Amino acid sequence: MKKLHIIAIILFWIFAGKISAQSSHILWYNQPAEFFEESLVLGNGKMGATVFGGVNTDKIHLNDITLWSGEPVNANMSPEAYKNIPAIREALKNEDYKLAEELNKKLQGKNSERYLPLGTLEIKHFNDGKVSNYRRELDLSAAVSKVSYEIDGVKYTREYFVSAPDQIMVVKLTSNKKGALSFEINSSSLLQSSVEVKDNVLTMDGIAPIHENSGYTVLPKFLEIKERGTRFASVLKIKNTDGEIINSNKSLGVKNATEAIIYVSVATSFKGFDVNPSIDGVAEPIAKKNVEKAFSKSFDKLKETHLADYQKFYNRVLLDLGKTTAPDLPTDERLLRYADGKEDKNLEILYFNFGRYLLISSSRTMGVPANLQGLWNPHLFAPWSSNYTMNINLEENYWLAENTNLSEMHQPLLGFIKNLSVTGKVTAETFYGVNKGWTAAHNSDIWAMSNPVGQFGKEDPMWACWPMAGAWLSTHIWEHYVFTQDKKYLKEEGYPLMKGAAEFCLGWLIEDKNGNLITAPSTSPENQYKLADGFVGATLYGGTADLAMIRECFDKTIKAAKILNVDADFVKKLEVNLAKLHPYQIGKKGNLQEWYFDWEDKDPKHRHQSQLFGLFPGDHITPLKTPNLAEASKKTLEIKGDETTGWSKGWRINLWARLWDGNRAYKMYRELLRYVDPDGKKTEKPRRGGGTYPNLFDAHPPFQIDGNFGGAAAVTEMLVQSDENEIRLLPALPDAWESGSVKGICARGGFEIEMTWNNKKLNKVFISSKKGGKTTLIFGNKKQEVNLKKGEKREIKF
Repeated sequence: MKKLHIIAIILFWIFAGKISAQSSHILWYNQPAEFFEESLVLGNGKMGATVFGGVNTDKIHLNDITLWSGEPVNANMSPEAYKNIPAIREALKNEDYKLAEELNKKLQGKNSERYLPLGTLEIKHFNDGKVSNYRRELDLSAAVSKVSYEIDGVKYTREYFVSAPDQIMVVKLTSNKKGALSFEINSSSLLQSSVEVKDNVLTMDGIAPIHENSGYTVLPKFLEIKERGTRFASVLKIKNTDGEIINSNKSLGVKNATEAIIYVSVATSFKGFDVNPSIDGVAEPIAKKNVEKAFSKSFDKLKETHLADYQKFYNRVLLDLGKTTAPDLPTDERLLRYADGKEDKNLEILYFNFGRYLLISSSRTMGVPANLQGLWNPHLFAPWSSNYTMNINLEENYWLAENTNLSEMHQPLLGFIKNLSVTGKVTAETFYGVNKGWTAAHNSDIWAMSNPVGQFGKEDPMWACWPMAGAWLSTHIWEHYVFTQDKKYLKEEGYPLMKGAAEFCLGWLIEDKNGNLITAPSTSPENQYKLADGFVGATLYGGTADLAMIRECFDKTIKAAKILNVDADFVKKLEVNLAKLHPYQIGKKGNLQEWYFDWEDKDPKHRHQSQLFGLFPGDHITPLKTPNLAEASKKTLEIKGDETTGWSKGWRINLWARLWDGNRAYKMYRELLRYVDPDGKKTEKPRRGGGTYPNLFDAHPPFQIDGNFGGAAAVTEMLVQSDENEIRLLPALPDAWESGSVKGICARGGFEIEMTWNNKKLNKVFISSKKGGKTTLIFGNKKQEVNLKKGEKREIKF
């Protein structure tokens, strides 16, 4: 009886809100953010907001995913660069790698443009006094952030969201005492801009510079106003229920109110990768129109529309990893506790949910995918220009798009690939002498720049000289088709792009002395070899990563052509060339060789593992189909170790999952969630390295969003793996997740999975089909053939 009484009391307090259950979808803190890596982010796929939640001054960074330096790229910037290729190949044929390295610099063009911050809002509150009961949170299930606190017995609350349907940011401020709310708002930008208040509307207009990224150095000229460049604007208006609107020349505010609603819109003059943004380029009227339309709607109506739009994506997937005994703590404290080895299954789910949240929030603008920082960049000179780094990082951003049921969020990348194919055709001809197909290189930007970077010979070939982005990106087109079964897309848009990527590869391959096909010159992304004579270089021929990507590109292009029943002669040519590719080599250490020869690595624990592309994200290396190569892949990962940057941890977790080693994948997943101090924080014993910042952002370090996406994708990969013919259930389930359930995970073939398990054994499995079709479900050594009609859902017994 006494026990029942205690349980009743606990339940009462929970429902009364006095005890909050530990959450798998809410980030919360008991203090404002001081650093960017502590802030909470909101976004609608175009507009981004970074909220600090300060008491006296609340700072909000604003971003627009289309605000970049530059203008449409001149793809024909180096029309005769390809004439250097014979000399490079001759040097490689003579094994003169030092000469080849120098000559390879002649295949370099301009560097990418930069992704820029739009501006910062500062909301200064006029309510001094001692603060108590402070709470700041982000509810991932609603894409809504809240702040609440008390001063002298008055409770203040703020609620923030960024709506996709209304293209508006809304901030609602309230006090529980009439007339206790007074504040003013200032707007500023790190770019050239002007601010004015007119008719109680706060407007900021500005212009992004024309600037080529000369390395990664700060150039004062960057800030000069030019006649050309992208225009940008933010427009802000306040709706008050009582009190009065106050303003000055540069600020807007409210005095003695009980409730106020702030409406903010941003816009740029970007009209497309190949359109000059300064010709008739206006931004302010677009932003103003969005504010005026939203202003006529109530806060509740805007929020209702926002929730309906956002939750139709977010609610598709539900993950449960079983019982947890972890206490309910602020998110930063949870991370610290978890870093000490404690159990917190809901934190592991929270990180997975956060990855999906970030993709929905940063990838909804056609042709403009999520960049290195997704959407949220406060820096004038962002790390690595916050550009599109295409030798892993851009692709890793989208590993979770299809399998976590966010196929719509894949579309901005697919549109970007189409843009790249336009400039990439010129790049193929002028830099590589290949007159069919298209390609792209290490870096790109909103202008779909496709040339190899390096400032025309000034940079290290190790990272600057790499022409395989087309081959890698083309596999995303296949992924979209094989998950959605959208044959119309494949026929009209996808397959022509895949064919173009394959055509470039056919034209780029040459024969080695054994009659096998190789690439020359070649590099392995950002890695270097070390020769017996001490020479350290990157340029070689027949790099394993190149050939792995070409294998995957050819294989998927062949499959696509056969599905569409087109290009029989081209398919035959691809099949012949695929069979002639220089085969994988296993080195003396039992590892999968990265280089054509069994050379030493300059850094054996290097963050890139591009030679394992065929294991993941490719699928031509598997423990069943190619056991020797799978074992060599495992040895490679063991040599590299588990300590690496955030995004690399994300990749390695997926690789271990593909090797069906759930416990090793889980070990690294825990390490990915290791607490890392904000970059600017001064502490006696700072926690640095790859891991997770207090706001769950991925620490490369610095912040790069790809680790968030790679880590979330890896959770799915541990639970479900698939190809066109098979779906493998719980292939890499770690012991720590012995019981759980998942709903809404997608599998190749157009299928969706719902399942529960206990003691690592399946309890229930439901499979549904989007388009109808056959597959084989596999759990352990048990198999079930399934043939479903369109829209059919069926329970499968094992």
